[in-house]
Amino acid sequence: MPSMASSLLLPFYSTCGKIPSLNAAPQGISVRRFVLKVKSSETRESTSNANDNAMFNTNSRRDFLGLALGGVSTLFIHSFDAANGAGLPPEEKPKLCDSTCEKELENVPMVTTESGLQYKDIKVGQGPSPPVGFQVAANYVAMVPSGQIFDSSLEKGQLYIFRVGSGQVIKGLDEGLLSMKVGGKRRLYIPGSLAFPKGLNSAPGRPRVAPNSPVIFDVSLEYVPGLEVEEE
Repeated sequence: MPSMASSLLLPFYSTCGKIPSLNAAPQGISVRRFVLKVKSSETRESTSNANDNAMFNTNSRRDFLGLALGGVSTLFIHSFDAANGAGLPPEEKPKLCDSTCEKELENVPMVTTESGLQYKDIKVGQGPSPPVGFQVAANYVAMVPSGQIFDSSLEKGQLYIFRVGSGQVIKGLDEGLLSMKVGGKRRLYIPGSLAFPKGLNSAPGRPRVAPNSPVIFDVSLEYVPGLEVEEE
């Protein structure tokens, strides 16, 4: 039996509309014939066999063409998906401040601290403020100045818990949360000196954060676990 690998070595004539006769090879060029041998009879070369061989080769080339085009089509689709993944995802990402909130923030006064941190309160909380070193449970949406999101607890589906004021997060986030009250929401405009000294690499759908560049954090202080226990 001829192998599929051998049949793929034949000239790619199927795209030309007709197949040259296997018996009409130019002088000096040999043509390999695929002859099916049957145990009950000797090998015969006839017009019938030549037609059978031509049909076999045609089908092989058609199969190869189908596989090739199918592979290219699949590759194109995956490449298209990958290209989409490299940009911002089409669906709207969850935010702590929607379009109505954005308009309201335009009229909220900006507060600037001695460190250079700036913030606007989206909502002032009614609970206690967290003492330094206490654990806090918060939601956050981190953005570059253009508004592109590079990290978010909302997308991860869980609160971010850390010890505030202990250097477990960037300085601007530590400072901004310490003066908040439980139940509050705030937009922090964090200067580069209080942000990421080494920056952050880009990822699919995520912008790069350059070293010491300004960032924006929308944060909500959900609760302070240890403080709630003490109050009870």
